Amino acid sequence: MTHISTRLGGVLLGLLLLCGGKVSAAEHYLDDAQLHAAVAMLPAPSPLGTAEDIADRSVTFHVYTARTADEAAQAKAEETFDAFSFAAVLGPGFTAQRLPHVAALFDEVKKEANKAKNEAKASFRRERPCPVNSCQWDPEGDAQDWKNRDYGYPSGHSTRATVFAMLLGHLLPQRADAIDRYAREVGWRRVIRGVHTPQDIYAGRVLGQTLGRDFLASPAMRKDLDAAARELDAAGFATDAATAKSPVTAGG
Repeated sequence: MTHISTRLGGVLLGLLLLCGGKVSAAEHYLDDAQLHAAVAMLPAPSPLGTAEDIADRSVTFHVYTARTADEAAQAKAEETFDAFSFAAVLGPGFTAQRLPHVAALFDEVKKEANKAKNEAKASFRRERPCPVNSCQWDPEGDAQDWKNRDYGYPSGHSTRATVFAMLLGHLLPQRADAIDRYAREVGWRRVIRGVHTPQDIYAGRVLGQTLGRDFLASPAMRKDLDAAARELDAAGFATDAATAKSPVTAGG
């Protein structure tokens, strides 16, 4: 009997190890009511065709048509932006494979931030610069794809970049300034890309700041945030969670 129990224990241990390769967030951090309340903080965008709206869109058209080839390439590459794009400022070791607890945390944050962003876009239904006024200049042949996209207000990239920056700044306060700058640059490159206006980008920052504060106040996030902090520290990112007492405000 002892021999059988030992073998069974070994099998169970092996199964646990096999299942242990993927880390998942413990639970949702914000409920639907909290996400809806964050969306409600956004002001309505300028009505289409008003002087304010036209001026906002003209900035995008000017920046889009004046961009360099390098700027265009970088903006296009960031279509797949996620939390680990911050390796641009944190170094090549900042990867999901190396940091599974960090990856699980930001995977759940991304899902919840996207849910809020999608609600906002469906509510405001603001058209993107293309097809309104930016499709006539399309050296990369992107216009057809842009016409099939969702609405522009708020920018999803700006929303996520702001949320990610607030959480990363909380985990890595000594790198908070560089993290915040990169988040702002990600948002601006959506204007360079021609798919958003400055108003869309600012709305993303407002939504991202609101969500970021709510995430950091969430008891459900505390355990996962602590696990991410320990993982970053063990990986050599010089984490000092004890000094991360107050949230970093990305997007000012």
